[in-house]
Amino acid sequence: MSPGEQQRQLEGLLRHYRDCWHPQPFRELRPDWCHAYPALTADLLALDQSGLEALSADNDAALAWLTPYLPELGELRSLIRLAQAPAAPVSAAGERWAWEIPGRKRAQIEAFAASARCCGQPVVDWCGGKGHLGRLLAGQWGQTVHTLEIDAVLCAAGERLASRQAAGQHFVVADALATTAWPQPGQHAVALHACGDLHRRLLQRGVVQGVRRFDVAPCCYHRGVGDFYQPLSSGSGLALTRDDVRLAVTETVTASPRLARRRDREMAWKLGFDAYRHALSAAAYQNFKPVPSAWFAGDFSGFLQQMAVREGLAVPVDADCAQWELAGWQRHREVMRLSLPRQAFRRALEIWLVLDLAVYLEQQGYAVNLQSFCDQRLTPRNLLISAERAD
Repeated sequence: MSPGEQQRQLEGLLRHYRDCWHPQPFRELRPDWCHAYPALTADLLALDQSGLEALSADNDAALAWLTPYLPELGELRSLIRLAQAPAAPVSAAGERWAWEIPGRKRAQIEAFAASARCCGQPVVDWCGGKGHLGRLLAGQWGQTVHTLEIDAVLCAAGERLASRQAAGQHFVVADALATTAWPQPGQHAVALHACGDLHRRLLQRGVVQGVRRFDVAPCCYHRGVGDFYQPLSSGSGLALTRDDVRLAVTETVTASPRLARRRDREMAWKLGFDAYRHALSAAAYQNFKPVPSAWFAGDFSGFLQQMAVREGLAVPVDADCAQWELAGWQRHREVMRLSLPRQAFRRALEIWLVLDLAVYLEQQGYAVNLQSFCDQRLTPRNLLISAERAD
C-alpha cells in the first residue's frame, strides 16, 4: 500500500472515531462518547488496576479489547502495524565511536544507523548535538559528515570526540530553523529525533535544495504547532489541534515505576483542586497554569492551600482538605479508565503525522518507505522515513 493510500484509509477511521480520541476525560467529567457507548463506559470503569495497567502498556492489546465495542478498530490495527527495517551490520571503528554515550541512547543510534542506507553522497546530520550519529555514520559509510547544531558548546565537544576517532566529520554551528545554507544539493540528510518544526524544516528545505536522500526519525510533533497542525502534504482534511498532536507522544513506555507514581499523584492532586474549585464556582474546567514542582513535595493540604491562594479562592482549612484529596483520587481512577480509548489512538495519530511527511515527500518526487527502526521498548519514537530521489 502506498503512503498516500495508507494515509487516506487511516484518516477515514480517525475521522469516524474522532469523538473517542479528541475529548480529554481530565477536562470533561463524562465525554459525549460515554453516552453513545454505555456498555464500553461501564466496562472501562469496572477494570481493575492490573487490567488497566496491562492495557495501558500494550497498545495492540488495548485496541483488541476495544474492538468489540468499536468494530472498525480491527482495520485500524492493520493500518498502523509497520514492518521493521532490515538491519545492516554496524561496522564503525570498534568501540571508539561510542565514548560518553549512555546505553539506551547508544542502542537507539546503532538501530537507526543499521536501518538507514548509504546512498554514496555526503551526509548532513541535522540537529545532531555532539554528533554521535554522524560520527558513527562517518566511520560506517566512509562519507564526509557535516553535523549541524545550534549549541556551540555541543559542537566543540563533538569536534573533540571526532578528532579522537579521526572521523571525517565537521561541525556547523547554525540554527536549523533559520539557515538557508543547509542542507545542500545532493546531500544525504539524516535526523534522529529532531523535534517538531526542526524535522519539518529539514524536509521542506531539503526538497527545495534537492537533497538526494532522507533518513528521518521524527519526534515531538507538537513542537512549533500553533492552534492547529498544518499538514505538509496536500489533500488532507483531518483537523488536529495542538493537544491532539501532543497526544501522539504521551506514552510512558520508558517511565520508571517511581516516575509513574509521581505522575499519578500530581494528576490526582490537580483533580482534587479542580473538584474544590468547581464546588466553589461551578465553573467549567479551566486550564492549569504551570504548577511549581516544589508544591507536590509536601502534603495535599499544603498543595491545595497554595493553589487556592494563587487562584484567588477561599483557602480551605486542613480539616476540609482530606475530602478533596479523596475526590481527586476517585476522579483519577475514572480519568485513567476513561482515557484508555483516547490513549489507544496515540499510535494511529502518530503514524498519520508521519504519513503526512511521507506523502509530502512522495508528492515532491521521492520514492518513500515508512518503517520502524527498533522496538518501541527502546524508544516510542521508532518510526523511520526513508526517501530517495531518483537521478
